[in-house]
Amino acid sequence: MRKVVIYTQEGCGPCTAEKLWLKDNGIDFEEKNIRENPQYLDEIVGLGASATPATVIEDENGSEVVFGFDQEKLEKILEI
Repeated sequence: MRKVVIYTQEGCGPCTAEKLWLKDNGIDFEEKNIRENPQYLDEIVGLGASATPATVIEDENGSEVVFGFDQEKLEKILEI
């Protein structure tokens, strides 16, 4: 089973664009707003991200992190 987590914050245009894109492609995801929960900020920093969005995609083979709204990379990983 695949799990998609996107780290976001208010006022982030690429975050909004990626969430809409995921919804349009029928991809379920969990949103973690780094401004609403300090733990999420710690998590995103631990991933090596310096900006939002950062997306973690986990499946039976492990996990991958996509920094920014990289539609091409997301399409490849999510097999869209």
